[in-house]
Amino acid sequence: MSKTEETFICIAVLKARPEHRERLRQNLLALIEPTRAEPGCLDYVLFELQDEPGTFYMREAFTSAAALEVHKATPHFQAFAATAGDLLAEPLRLVVLDRVSS
Repeated sequence: MSKTEETFICIAVLKARPEHRERLRQNLLALIEPTRAEPGCLDYVLFELQDEPGTFYMREAFTSAAALEVHKATPHFQAFAATAGDLLAEPLRLVVLDRVSS
């Protein structure tokens, strides 16, 4: 499989300001259903670190990097992005992964 045919897999790391943990959690949960309905979305699952409450990981898989860019332009993601800065203790970090095994 060539690099352009591979799925695009990443993990978004989002650390909430302590007073905004629940609000960030709810805003992230609100992204799941509309994102999963996007044509290029293969996987979109939210996790919270057990030993670090308020640190969220969104595991994302899209058909391509272009599909991720389309996702970032959707109204639901843009609405999230408009409020995220107030909720986050530090900038969102996107960790891009290369698949090594099946």
